[in-house]
Amino acid sequence: MADLATHRKIREGSHATELAQAPIAATLEHGRVYINPDQYFEGVEPAVWEFQIGGYQVCEKWLKDRRGRTLGYDDLMHYPCIVEALRETIDVMQRIGAVADEAEACRPVDSKGAANGDAKR
Repeated sequence: MADLATHRKIREGSHATELAQAPIAATLEHGRVYINPDQYFEGVEPAVWEFQIGGYQVCEKWLKDRRGRTLGYDDLMHYPCIVEALRETIDVMQRIGAVADEAEACRPVDSKGAANGDAKR
């Protein structure tokens, strides 16, 4: 599980935060996702911020869906979990890609330079 304390910075004495009306996309700066001028989640790498599923940028979409709302404690704890899940997803995808590349490199090549098993087109 992620070290949640390193992923959020909330004003002293505040357990809820109002999401700013400004466009959320412009708020990733130096690994921090600003949700209003004073509060942010930190430790968000650009690859995680930009990661898309189904054409949606996951981290941004989650925040946009809550724009204008006050985020409660559960919301503030959930966002870092999303970030960590995406970070691990990216890692797994990279490992799968590396294994697939190794498997491709091991395929025998026929005399015409095509890997055996390639469909003729």
